[in-house]
Formats: sequence, C-alpha cells, structure tokens
Amino acid sequence: MIGYIEKHAPEVFAIQQSDGSAFRCSESFVQKYLSRQLGWTWRRATKTAKKVPENVNEVLKEAYLREACIIRDNVIPGELRVNTDQTQIVYAQGTTTTWTERNAKQVPTTGRDEKRAFTLVPSISASGEVLPMQAIYHGQTTTSCPSRSAPSYDDAMDLGLRLLPSKSTTYWSTQETMRDLVDNIIAPYFDEKKKELNCDVSQKSLWKIDCWSVHKSREFLDWMKTSHPTIIICFVPGCCTGLWQPLDVGIQRVMKLAIKRASHRDVVAEISAQLDADPDGVIRLDMSIGTLRDRSVGWIVAAIRDISDREFVQKV
Repeated sequence: MIGYIEKHAPEVFAIQQSDGSAFRCSESFVQKYLSRQLGWTWRRATKTAKKVPENVNEVLKEAYLREACIIRDNVIPGELRVNTDQTQIVYAQGTTTTWTERNAKQVPTTGRDEKRAFTLVPSISASGEVLPMQAIYHGQTTTSCPSRSAPSYDDAMDLGLRLLPSKSTTYWSTQETMRDLVDNIIAPYFDEKKKELNCDVSQKSLWKIDCWSVHKSREFLDWMKTSHPTIIICFVPGCCTGLWQPLDVGIQRVMKLAIKRASHRDVVAEISAQLDADPDGVIRLDMSIGTLRDRSVGWIVAAIRDISDREFVQKV
C-alpha cells in the first residue's frame, strides 16, 4: 500500500495537518480502508499454546540458585556472563492473519507456508553488550551464504557478523558451527573483557544456553572442557526459555520486529521500482533464494543496531 501511495499520490505524505502532524499509513488507516472500501475482515489462524513444566516455579527457583551459586563461588562479573540463543528467521516475512473478503472459506496468507529460512545466533552479556552474531544458511559451501555484493555487507563485517553454511540437511546449528561460535565470538569476547577488567586468564566465565541436543551432547561438552576450560556452561531449564532465557524474555521480539521492518522496506522499494518502470504492470515480487539471502544481511544489520543499547539489554 505504501508503494502505491508513493507512486500515485506521494504528496499525501507531505501534507501537513492543522495540528502539525503528517499523514501516516498506519495500521488503523489500513484497517479502515480494507474494511470500508474492500469489505474485508480480519481473520486469525489458530495455534497451540506453549507448554511449561507443571512445577515451573520450583524448576526456575532451582535454576536461579544454581546460577547464583556459580556466580558467587567464581566471582563472575556481569561482563563475563553471556547468554546465547538461536532463532529461526524466515525469508518471506509473512503472518498468520490477513485481510480478505467477508465469509471467505479459504484464507491464504503470504509466507505462512514458507519453509526457507536461516538461523541467527545472537549473544548478549549481563553488562548490556551485544556480541557479534552468527548466521547459518542451508548449504554445503560458502556459495550458500550471502554474496559480498549483498546490501550492507561491509557494515555487517564491521559489526563482526559471521556468515556460515550449515554443511547439513538443515539450517540449524551443528557441532561445527557451535565450535566456530565459541572460537570466534564467545571466547574472544571473554578474553577481551578479562584484559579490560585486569582479571587473571584463569578467571571463570558463565555461558547460559538452552537445552538443545547439540549443546548437551557429550561431544560438544567434552570439547568445551578441553578447549575452553574456563567457560562454565549453565543450561536454561527445558521448556522454560520464554521465562528464563534473557534473549527470549526481552530481546528476540525487538530483534525480529526490526528484521520484519527491514524486510518490509525492501518490499516497498521493490514495488516502487516496478511502479516507476511500469505503472500499470502486474506487481511480481522477487522471492528467489539468492535475492532474499542477500537482503538478509541488511535485515541483520538493522536488528543489531536496534538492540545495541546497553540500558535496554540490561533491563532483561
């Protein structure tokens, strides 16, 4: 809608009202237009609720005491306490709800059945810092990752973003990508902070991660003990990530909203370009994996900038 307005009536955005405000293509405006002009109505899809342990309060209390004990016994400052999570980012940023004709029996939505995605692995410290991120793309080689000509690629490299192929049948983290994460992001961050804090190299650090199979595998834990003995792993209780994992509690939502907004800006720009080229033509969005994968770099950069606020991170 923004693309069409910018093409056919761009002056609307420049008109100033008597109170000094300007027109915005807000959600309320869109809702009124679709409802009154097209006769569409808002339809919502159903989904199952998340489950938590029946004794969730007891589980979280034990997790709290366990983590507090580790911090006390090893005198671990906030700078040396990090939480890492991994989250799925779908290329086509769709929704489970949409506008359509009243009484429609079938309600299709763009992106609902989209299976193409990549994994984003953010990390934050208890002192409020956002560590460099890792992004994992489905494929066997680096050609499966965004190209160097991708928009915002240089900015991403400046922010320390690591782009890796999964080298597996999925885009989720593997033993190899987890080791890369520790060797190139987590451990270097801890080492740098120890120098800043004048800590001994033997100073312990705390790394909070969830109970995913790769994280809890004997192979990974044995490797951590051998390669990074000063990093203590503290697991988030199963089915409690939304309650106990800092990234899930307050960061992921903001990060994903930033990614969705950045994706939306790309769609608006693409529609505007097509309207400039052919005002009466049919709008066809480029949904090819190569295009979306390259655009994802700019999405991640936007997300990093949106959450990189020490006070905001410390609130969680």
